[in-house]
Amino acid sequence: MFAVVHTGGKQYKVSTGDIIDVEKLEGKEGDDVELDQVLLTGDEKDLNIGTPLVKESKVTAKIITQGKGPKIVIMKHKQRKGYRKKQGHRQSLTTIEITAIK
Repeated sequence: MFAVVHTGGKQYKVSTGDIIDVEKLEGKEGDDVELDQVLLTGDEKDLNIGTPLVKESKVTAKIITQGKGPKIVIMKHKQRKGYRKKQGHRQSLTTIEITAIK
């Protein structure tokens, strides 16, 4: 069984036992979270497409770690003007393990 969930402005195709990195979710390591924005569920025989969400469908997951992603460096430069700017960013991420699809 698999599901497509929407969290953090992105969509993820998940099944039980998958480990994924998503935008930061509230909670501590070891807590259970519930992803209730399920767009699609299915298996080999059946497919349920939501309009826009599948009713009475939820995905439960366990928070493994709270951390940050890789550093992204942004450089700005204007030719012959003496303008240079260097800026960095690290996105806050949560690693979760999918425990059940209901």
